[in-house]
Amino acid sequence: MRLNPISPALAGLLALAACGDSLPGLRDAPATGIAALEATPEALDPAMSAPSPPAGAVTAEALDTTTSEQRAAALAAPVAAERELGRLAVSLGTATTPGFWLRSTLVDAPRPGRVVTAAGGTLQVDLLPGEGAAQLSLSAFRALGLNLTALPEVTVYALRP
Repeated sequence: MRLNPISPALAGLLALAACGDSLPGLRDAPATGIAALEATPEALDPAMSAPSPPAGAVTAEALDTTTSEQRAAALAAPVAAERELGRLAVSLGTATTPGFWLRSTLVDAPRPGRVVTAAGGTLQVDLLPGEGAAQLSLSAFRALGLNLTALPEVTVYALRP
């Protein structure tokens, strides 16, 4: 019988994870990596803030807690000047994180912005710093009419203060 070469490493990681309660301070460490990426962002504009989805929500409709008024406001053209930050392919972000947001490496601090799809759809979003692949919120995917399993390319703009 041949062992998978990753098995010892995987076993070590599982053992370390199981010890999480017995290692002092491990649970109190600041959120980094994936845990930090999954933290619920605070909306930059309180009017665009959406509540967390209800427990047990599994459909896109139930997970998207933005109101029709919030969708209309996000789809409206911005009134502030803006500058292009770049283009990138986006994947669907954590579906349980409410609101209109884009998490990417294009910004190092939260700020208001806008995304434009190749088809010309435009949406105001909160631009959030992130690591790795860019993620667009479920609400943003739905408001732009994007296929939830696609990796659409968007152009990202930062609104100037």
